[in-house]
Amino acid sequence: MDERPATLSEMLRSIAFYAAFFCGSMALVMFSIPILAVQPRRLRGLVLIWPTIQRWCVRHILGIRYVIEGGMPPGTALVAIKHESFFEAVDLPLLLPNPAVFAKVELMRLPLWGRYAVDYGMIPVERDQGARALRAMVSAARALSAKGRPIAIFPEGTRVRHGEAPPLQAGFAGLYKLLGLPVVPVAVDSGRIFHRLWKRRGTITIRFGAPIEPGLPREEIEARVRAAINALNTGEAT
Repeated sequence: MDERPATLSEMLRSIAFYAAFFCGSMALVMFSIPILAVQPRRLRGLVLIWPTIQRWCVRHILGIRYVIEGGMPPGTALVAIKHESFFEAVDLPLLLPNPAVFAKVELMRLPLWGRYAVDYGMIPVERDQGARALRAMVSAARALSAKGRPIAIFPEGTRVRHGEAPPLQAGFAGLYKLLGLPVVPVAVDSGRIFHRLWKRRGTITIRFGAPIEPGLPREEIEARVRAAINALNTGEAT
């Protein structure tokens, strides 16, 4: 990752980005509350506005280009995504067709946001609850995938610095086995320029890998997914 000091221009663009994106996000929340109170079916459409705001701010304020290589194949799948910044987390509703997303259970406990997150299709992850939590996650994911929705997961469990490739979380292989879905790995390199206080100009690339069939042994699926989601790594992978 580029560790040079930020320029004055980068600082000013970053400040403008934070102001525009977070003010736009707050305005969206205030606009959405009365609409959802009377027309809850509009949730999906309103959710799409948030990543649209982010993409506009990233492109027109920060001067960051956004490139997608490949695409989501037809049919349901478990989509395993590299996580380097909040960019790809916010972008998911535009990146994938109506995805259901595994997310930390703490997010579901936020006032209002948590309620609508569950309604949209967020699947709570309780890492300290063992087999009981895994069963609940699998049940929720099966119900959502039965509706044709892709199931998105960040298999490393949290954001990691660009260039790092930690082992996948232990629960990923269990979900893969129990869901019986193909895996679509997605590589991301947003951390190079976006996961920092002062954003850099450049290009964020998101690359869809070839689908990986269900039913593979744990060691093989973990190795193949780990390699695929780190395909854009330019640092030292461990």
